[in-house]
Amino acid sequence: MMKSLVLVSHGNFADGIKQSVEMIMGPQENIYTVTLDPADGLDDFREKFEQTIQKLDDFIVFSDLMGGTPNNVASRLLMEGQNFELYAGMNLPMIIGFLNGQIIDEDVNIVDKARTNIINVNEALSGLINTENE
Repeated sequence: MMKSLVLVSHGNFADGIKQSVEMIMGPQENIYTVTLDPADGLDDFREKFEQTIQKLDDFIVFSDLMGGTPNNVASRLLMEGQNFELYAGMNLPMIIGFLNGQIIDEDVNIVDKARTNIINVNEALSGLINTENE
């Protein structure tokens, strides 16, 4: 059974990253987004988050920023006894890695996926150019 993925963020970041994932991997029925809108307070966001997760059996949460309200609300629920995995600092490679792991039924190191896809392209290109000129 596939785990659901809940993306939480400030503003429309979660919606936008979901759209990008779907552009690459097609429609994703098991991805849910919860956004902290400018007019929302902590309680408003918590209510939206709880409404989203109450209908899910097995899910994982990716948040945009450690220490931000979306991550803090999810962290508070963990401290209150909810049971789910929470990762801060979401990026496109970690979401795609998670989804690919679900497709082939393998655990993926989410943190490793996020980190190893952060690359200084100038340095990578410099290495290629130096190698080609030798």
